[in-house]
Amino acid sequence: MRVIVDIAIIPIGVGLSLSRYVAACEGIFNDAGLNPTLHANGTNVEGDWDQVMEALKRCHEVLHSMGAPRVATNMRMGTRTDRKQTMDDKLEAVRSKMASASEQR
Repeated sequence: MRVIVDIAIIPIGVGLSLSRYVAACEGIFNDAGLNPTLHANGTNVEGDWDQVMEALKRCHEVLHSMGAPRVATNMRMGTRTDRKQTMDDKLEAVRSKMASASEQR
């Protein structure tokens, strides 16, 4: 099953700067072929459910190996059975509606 996930992985007990941990997980998501899209408060990924979960598990393992004593993850996940939809499809649908609304003003 395909899934689109918004993921925020939070290493705890490592100080204030988290960028090296974020970079490590971005690399894991890339290596897993999940088409990650980094944003200010997390990362969006899309792919097969099992691949996403395996990459997330790998992130936890790597962050622990980097010295994080605790790692917390917040996720929002969406699946569809009626059709295949990508993150880009979702964004384009909203942009199209915004353009139509702008033209009507």
